[in-house]
Amino acid sequence: MYAACYLRAKIKERLPDLRIHFNSIEMDFKTEKNEQYALVHLNEPALDAGIAPDFETLLRVLFREGYSNIIMDLKTVQDIDNQGLGVIRKANRLCLNEMGLLILVTKDDELTETLDSAKIPDLTIMPTVEEAVDAVFMNDLENDFKEEEDTEDYGFGEGEESGGSNKEE
Repeated sequence: MYAACYLRAKIKERLPDLRIHFNSIEMDFKTEKNEQYALVHLNEPALDAGIAPDFETLLRVLFREGYSNIIMDLKTVQDIDNQGLGVIRKANRLCLNEMGLLILVTKDDELTETLDSAKIPDLTIMPTVEEAVDAVFMNDLENDFKEEEDTEDYGFGEGEESGGSNKEE
C-alpha cells in the first residue's frame, strides 16, 4: 500500500495537473514547489477518509524532500472529517518540529470553525495564498533572527554569564 501511495505521489510530482485514479481512490491536486515552500492545491470538496491516506503520503513525500513550509490551498474544500484532521495534525507537528509552518488557506468560515474546534496547536490559517507565502517568509526571518541571537557572544566567556567560573584553584 505504501509503495503504491509513494508511486502515486511521485507521478503527481512529474505530472501535477493530472487527476489520478489508482486503487479506487481518486484525489485531484496540484503542487507548486520553490526553494522556501511547497504549495498544494487540493481540488476536492472534502478532506475525508477517502483521500486522507493519499494526502498524508503526499505531505510526507514533500517533507522528505526537505519542505518544512507547506501551504495547503483548501479553496474548494468544504468539509474535513476526523481522518483529515488527523493528517493536518501530523503535518503541522512535522513542520513545527523543523521550524517550518503548515499553513491552511481558506475563506470558508465553517471550515475555519471546524479547524479551530480541532484545537491543533499553532495551526496557521490564512485567507489567501499570498498571505500564506508572506507568513512563510516572515517565519523564516524570525528563525534567522533567533539563530543570530543564539550564536551571539555578548562579551561573556564560558561560565562568566552566570557569575561563576569553571576554573578550579
